[in-house]
Amino acid sequence: MNSVLLSGCEAAAEAAIAAGCRFYAGYPITPQNRFPEYMSVRLPQVGGVFIQAESELAAINMVFGAAAAGARALTSSSSPGISLKQEGISYLAGCELPAVIINMNRGGPGLGDVTPSQSDYFQSTRGGGHGDYRTIVLAPWSVQELYDFTYLAFDLADRYRNPVLILSDGMVAQIMEPVRLKNGVKKLPVKKWALTGCRGRKPNSIKSLFLTPGVLETHNWKLARKYELMEKREGRWETYVCEKMELVIVSFGICARIVKEAMEQARKEDIRVGLFRPLTLWPFPYKQLRSYLDKVEKVLVVELNLGQMLDDVRIAAGDKRRIFFYGRPGGGVPTPEEILREIKKK
Repeated sequence: MNSVLLSGCEAAAEAAIAAGCRFYAGYPITPQNRFPEYMSVRLPQVGGVFIQAESELAAINMVFGAAAAGARALTSSSSPGISLKQEGISYLAGCELPAVIINMNRGGPGLGDVTPSQSDYFQSTRGGGHGDYRTIVLAPWSVQELYDFTYLAFDLADRYRNPVLILSDGMVAQIMEPVRLKNGVKKLPVKKWALTGCRGRKPNSIKSLFLTPGVLETHNWKLARKYELMEKREGRWETYVCEKMELVIVSFGICARIVKEAMEQARKEDIRVGLFRPLTLWPFPYKQLRSYLDKVEKVLVVELNLGQMLDDVRIAAGDKRRIFFYGRPGGGVPTPEEILREIKKK
């Protein structure tokens, strides 16, 4: 592996190219503008197609078309732009088309601001668009993880024929860190279902409109079985010093990275605290988190929002744990010292 200095946006772009992505459509929005700018240069260099669409709606539907033709396709945006893409993401899921969507989360609701946030958790983990569907959601806390998760996302999307979302934030998007790049040429799966012209074979059909009574219900039960398989196989998490604790902190993304430093300071002061970090926000690792919460009475949830992952932690914890919350919902990013003060209050 080679190691180079990249911003989060640049790292995600390089990961997509290494994973075999050759189609990108997007529309500029802060704080992810570096992403389409970088892809506009790099994709043509590898024989790919870059399109700056006239809108976010156009971009996601261009991704739909590329995915239907069998390409590894990608779009990126930030919170308001992702909202505009939700209809297209629902169509991708309904048609069982693989695609990767990267959200560099900024503050909201509405236009909000352009600072880091985690306020799109509900949107990301509950489908976001219309209908019964799910997307795998990966939450990186570093530039290296953004690279690794983007690379992984294309494999997951093809494995399940389903859109995969990466929920990052404006801080990871713009910070620069060393990144280990993958070498070699990615072997891509054969997609016999793709719309590539039917000369010499029977025509393929891709659709999400089912007007015959009962057909849509059968289709949705098929999707449900696929989502159950994702839940069994694709939950990911990490723990830090989660043995003999008095307090478990649950956090994700860039916020968890700050929490980890605060936790290390706390342990130097003989405060027994551990960190549980979901790497997949969906499937959420309920069982794994519950196994750690069974060992403690107090849980602290830290997020850059008003408490959205808090709902999933409550599901995992049940009624037997004292759950506390600390959040920064306006684009502010806490310091380790700030979180350490919250730990000492509990």
